[in-house]
Amino acid sequence: MKIKMIVCSAIAAAVLIGCATEKESQAKLAAEAKISKETAQQTALAKVPNGTVKAAEIENEKGKLQWSFELNTPGTKDITEVNVDAVTGEVISVDKESAASEAKEKD
Repeated sequence: MKIKMIVCSAIAAAVLIGCATEKESQAKLAAEAKISKETAQQTALAKVPNGTVKAAEIENEKGKLQWSFELNTPGTKDITEVNVDAVTGEVISVDKESAASEAKEKD
């Protein structure tokens, strides 16, 4: 029983450390950005009329610092992903994903 408790505690600690590391990484990348999250978000929302932000993150994708937004589209279960360059503020890409493909991506 003690072994199970120790193993569970170790797993919980690893998960918490991973979450903290992810937040620190996001903060570090955001500090490097010349375009704020709010400005990039407005740019992304302009590409999806009446869209709402489901998720947002900053990432270094293929050597390019970018804000990535997943937007819900009214009247559909599809998700539109809009990537905005975190240095120039330009839209890098706009991709529509079905709810089914989005669910597969999360697995």
